[in-house]
Amino acid sequence: MSEPGTYVEPTFKRDTNYIETRITADGRDGFPVEAGRYRLVVSRACPWANRAIIVRRLLGLEDALSIGICGPTHDRRSWTFDLDPGHVDPVLRIPRIQDAYFARDPQYARGITVPAIVDVPTGAVVTNDFKQITIDLETEWAAFHREGAPDLYPEHLRAEIEEVSEPIYRFVNNGVYRCGFAGTQAAYDKAYLRLWRHLDVLEEHLSTRRYLVGDHITEADIRLFTTLVRFDTVYHGHFKCNRNKLIELPALWAYARDLFQTPGFGDTVDFTHIKAHYYVVHRDVNPTGIIPGGPDLTNWAEPHGRESLGGSPFGDGTPPGPPREVVPPEHNPVLALL
Repeated sequence: MSEPGTYVEPTFKRDTNYIETRITADGRDGFPVEAGRYRLVVSRACPWANRAIIVRRLLGLEDALSIGICGPTHDRRSWTFDLDPGHVDPVLRIPRIQDAYFARDPQYARGITVPAIVDVPTGAVVTNDFKQITIDLETEWAAFHREGAPDLYPEHLRAEIEEVSEPIYRFVNNGVYRCGFAGTQAAYDKAYLRLWRHLDVLEEHLSTRRYLVGDHITEADIRLFTTLVRFDTVYHGHFKCNRNKLIELPALWAYARDLFQTPGFGDTVDFTHIKAHYYVVHRDVNPTGIIPGGPDLTNWAEPHGRESLGGSPFGDGTPPGPPREVVPPEHNPVLALL
């Protein structure tokens, strides 16, 4: 239950049977967009939740949508609020996100996942559809976007964003898991070859353009970033995705640093939580639970030189202000170098 998915032999298969209820401006599913009504529950360790954290911050939704942050490790039941006093979320008054799923359906038998958005008055999960969550934050929540918020899902680029993102999800975002949780050599070999074939495609694509789609950051970049920022720290070794390190791929490495150094990206990254989650929770892969000391992270602060490719991070928009929810400095020492 690390991220949405199950361990299946011989090939890893992600559980995509999400709660698809949507929070929309017109409330057509019974949940209208309302400031203060909902709580976004995340873990900084999870790449799928990290997407929602970044989008919420870039759009300035902190006052409209509160956030509950689970700790990086959990048992088989669910993510827990062990970072909060008394190990209880101060708004939802529950120790586990599982409780909010059972408030929605006492017989809920699917994955207990983050990100999830909870209806505070009822204490029940509204949705855990991680892809739709960020799209809806970018579109349905527009009335609560900060002044100068970037358009992360421009209407004229949506088809291209999804076209670019689909193989990224299949071969990269999910591909690293297919490598890490493969139950046979054949399943691993297939996932490994597909992963690196597509990373090579992205390396070429990003060698001549600053962003994946258009001339500023979009939803597509956010989807790729959360995998890249975890690559050398966990996926390269822990998931055996070890043909190259990210730092050995010139365009992808510079692209990742460019995003990391952009307000709203690197300042949401908690390397300590990321390492604790993967190396402690995934005992099928790392039976000892030992967390490695490396890698050295200071290179994330090195100049990226991507400005020469044109474009700008926020287009006609502006950067977000300082983060409301601050990653402990010792969990991301790079930030002090920027």
